[in-house]
Amino acid sequence: MRGILAAALAGAVAMGIASGAQADSHVVKVGILIGFTGPIESLAPGLADGAELAMKEVSDSGKLLDGKVVESVRADSTCIDSSAATAAAERLITADRVAAIMGADCSGVTTAVANNVAIPNGVVMISPSATSPALTTIDDNGFFFRTVPSDARQGQVLADIVKGRGVSEVAISYTNNDYGKGLADSFGSAFEAGGGSVAMTAAHEDGKADYSAEVAALAASGAKTLMIFGYVDQGGKGVMQTALDLGAFDNFFGSDGMVGDSLIANVGEGTEGLVTTLPGGDSPGAASFHVLAAEAGFDGSGPFVAESYDAAAIIALAMQAAGSTGRAALQSKVMEVTNAPGEKIGPGELAKGLEILAGGGDIDYVGATDVEFNEVGETNGSYKEQEIKGGQYVLVNIH
Repeated sequence: MRGILAAALAGAVAMGIASGAQADSHVVKVGILIGFTGPIESLAPGLADGAELAMKEVSDSGKLLDGKVVESVRADSTCIDSSAATAAAERLITADRVAAIMGADCSGVTTAVANNVAIPNGVVMISPSATSPALTTIDDNGFFFRTVPSDARQGQVLADIVKGRGVSEVAISYTNNDYGKGLADSFGSAFEAGGGSVAMTAAHEDGKADYSAEVAALAASGAKTLMIFGYVDQGGKGVMQTALDLGAFDNFFGSDGMVGDSLIANVGEGTEGLVTTLPGGDSPGAASFHVLAAEAGFDGSGPFVAESYDAAAIIALAMQAAGSTGRAALQSKVMEVTNAPGEKIGPGELAKGLEILAGGGDIDYVGATDVEFNEVGETNGSYKEQEIKGGQYVLVNIH
């Protein structure tokens, strides 16, 4: 009899893990898988704050599935170590039994987690910051989404900005991973198609102490403008600092990975004039989110913070639409709550959205970033053109 009971208990536990069932029926756990260490660690607190603000808003409303509360479980993707990110995701899914994952962050680890852990286990991932074009065609069975645009679009936007500023020749330094390579290819193709010239394209590795050889080779190309597609806390910062120290380039452009106050703090006055792109816009939803974030004590305008809020909000709204915290059930409703038709729901209106869904109505969650998923679960979005002036990132235009 004891053997039969043990087998039955083991089977029940296994079924609970597979379905995403959670020990406390009042609490639903959602993973936050981002790089709390690594090349964008200075950005990670903002992403977590954004996601947890949405979770708190949902929990405080008391309207999620008869009063459930959402509990975040943080895990470190490291941004660059796929093995560590995969192990962290496995713990979230099997030990913590999260219903879904907000993340991952960087494209390489996101791909690894999706392919090796989340998709095989039927767990929704909504990334706020993984931008590699390769993720558009990932075989995800409908379980991977992202609230940030693909770098196929960022590359085109950057090319237009650079050409619009009268630059006809550039050199490109990119971090040697899916994010860097994808963006370098996207930008290079768009820039050359518009009549520009790429004198040299070269990868750099993160975590090095010396980038003088890389910068010297790029400078030898003869280009006076350097594009840096890297990370604000490691390789991208190192390449820019070295280029400034050597006086190798006249001006610099960077991608979204080069946006962060830590760059200004660490590199100093040499960052003045750096032009970057960053997903985001100036919609009413964005303005509302900035107010909510300020009230909560953090900066809502930081890189991928609004996208993180939207990712967590969508997960909760999908649960409500499904009437379940089950992983497959909420997956089936992600596209439905995010796209038209339905009443538009913005930041600070999650209680309203939950109430409409509970009554059998339809919503169109636009959130802080004007989310609208296409057929593969990603958004086209918009980009901010920014320039460092007076020691801060200043908005120049919206593209």
